[in-house]
Amino acid sequence: MMMRSCCRPLERCFGRINGDGLLWHMDLKPHASGDFSIAVVQANSSLEDQSQVFTSPSATYVGVYDGHGGPEASRFVNRHLFSYLHKFSKEQGGLSSDVIKRAFHATEEDFIQLVKRSLPVMPKIASVGSCCLVGAISEGELYVANLGDSRAVLGRRGFDAEKNSVVAERLSTDHNVSCEEVRKEVESLHPDDPDVVVYIRGVWRIKGIIQVSRSIGDAYLKKPEFNRDPIFQRYGNLVPLKRPVLTAEPSIVTRSIRPHDLFLIFASDGLWEQLSDQSAVEIVFKNPRAGIAKRLVRAALQEAAKKREMRYRDIQKIEKGIRRYFHDDITVIVIYLDHQKESFHSKGTLGSITAPVDIFSFNSNDAEENQVIEAF
Repeated sequence: MMMRSCCRPLERCFGRINGDGLLWHMDLKPHASGDFSIAVVQANSSLEDQSQVFTSPSATYVGVYDGHGGPEASRFVNRHLFSYLHKFSKEQGGLSSDVIKRAFHATEEDFIQLVKRSLPVMPKIASVGSCCLVGAISEGELYVANLGDSRAVLGRRGFDAEKNSVVAERLSTDHNVSCEEVRKEVESLHPDDPDVVVYIRGVWRIKGIIQVSRSIGDAYLKKPEFNRDPIFQRYGNLVPLKRPVLTAEPSIVTRSIRPHDLFLIFASDGLWEQLSDQSAVEIVFKNPRAGIAKRLVRAALQEAAKKREMRYRDIQKIEKGIRRYFHDDITVIVIYLDHQKESFHSKGTLGSITAPVDIFSFNSNDAEENQVIEAF
């Protein structure tokens, strides 16, 4: 607690930008093979995006967790997933796709058990879930695992005629039924249910409820017994199921980091609703490192304002909750890849950053639990 109290005055200096009490950022910190920058802006009444970065001399972990139905699932993932990554990595002698998959599955199982215990006093927790995007760099290998529609995008130097430009390469898969490929995947798993994916008010949704096909939580769409529970039945949102319609099986991509790889952008879908992959990587490529995540968030807010024929500063004045009608919570983490960087170990840097649980509370000093956790 003393460490948190000491770092809070410093971090609070970065919590308000141009009067926007819903924006928090950290300009630049070191990691094993470069620098990183992080920024979050809140739109929901309770911030549903959670995020964290862990750094050590041998590895860097990045997590972006975009909750839905409430913040409980994303907060749970934020507290538990990296612990499982460390545990299983140690047991198996290093990071691997299997280690990451086991960490996802363990986190999912723990949350489902929490739902079962909490149902009598908090029935809505059975309908709370979270997208989950994780990046890990270890021994020159990059791992990207995800559930849902948060996204990881690589910015790499172009080849030949494009060598002075930057090219966006998407590394993650959007598990969202707005994508035809994902719709077909879900439909193929439920050939006896013609209404497993339906088009409602201009949006494709699973069972008319949710757009993402993979998540942590959303127990009532995975476990038929929750819909038969009398407590949950009184809460509502009943969806008769023969089998799960969502899964917690992550998509995992592994690739070696190459000399032309420049940086990575990990972000919740709030960013990608406003900016294309290519637009985002060009912003990073053309601007200074310090505050680059904040710059991406501001670019997204400017786009959101433009769509409503508003000015950016008008968006900043809108309070949480109401602001969700203009844009989503947005989390951005930019990881630079410096291939010739001096030995990270020589700096003796081991640490982690966890963004505030709720930006509004953090910036207004309402809640002790919303302090940034920083250990370097």
